[in-house]
Amino acid sequence: MTSGLAQLPDLFDMETTAQRRMIRDGLYSGHTAGLAKGNLQCNLAILPGELADDFHAYCRLNPKACPLAGVSRAGEASIDRLGNDVDIRTDAALYNIYRYGVLEKQVNDLKAHWRDDLVAFAIGCSFTFEDALRKAGIEMRHIDRNVTVPMFRSSIETVASGPFEGGMVVSMRPIPETRIAEVFKICRKYPLAHGAPVHVGDPATIGISDIDKPDWGEAVDFSSGEVPVFWACGVTPQAAIMRSRPPLSITHAPGAMLIADVGEHTDPIYPYNDN
Repeated sequence: MTSGLAQLPDLFDMETTAQRRMIRDGLYSGHTAGLAKGNLQCNLAILPGELADDFHAYCRLNPKACPLAGVSRAGEASIDRLGNDVDIRTDAALYNIYRYGVLEKQVNDLKAHWRDDLVAFAIGCSFTFEDALRKAGIEMRHIDRNVTVPMFRSSIETVASGPFEGGMVVSMRPIPETRIAEVFKICRKYPLAHGAPVHVGDPATIGISDIDKPDWGEAVDFSSGEVPVFWACGVTPQAAIMRSRPPLSITHAPGAMLIADVGEHTDPIYPYNDN
């Protein structure tokens, strides 16, 4: 099994269908930043049916942090809005299984763990807009360093629904200060990828005490003239789920997304004002 893009140099050049097939066959379980050019990448949250309505409402109330791409019917391993060739049980690069909010294990597929009462939620991911930023000549440091994008718990509160609540998780990328306006313009075109940044500059303003110690992912270095730029992150609903401590919950492993079979400009179920 391969876990790093550096060990699969041809993976970047494959068609999205072939990339998904390698993941499905257990041949790749690393981060998916830089893959699936032109296609939507999704975070996953999978819960027992009795929690589905409250979680669905949480996504509706927090559409920037939790831009909902699609929801499965109970027990079904597909989501119509993600396209025909997607199996929720096998097509994320790596899965986390939690019991009462505590990580129990990581697995490469969910076939042995699937239940008839499980409901899957696909939530957009900021990886989707990264190809557009790179085409504009804006470096994505974590891709170039072959590490998972740094993610942080923030003091930006979400709107609660049932047991689901807590602060927004944000992802961070160093951006040249002279190109901030351009980044906003590009990212607003991708509402399912969390759209425009939520904060630029001093991390302490949003409750982050040390930019070199992310809660998920790996720290990245800054070049002269760059500032930290933060986006809402699809780990937000994962954090809310862990905080609510359900008997069972399943998510993708942070950074290891589900590659959908639809284009990157797919609209979220719940649009939001990104100005």
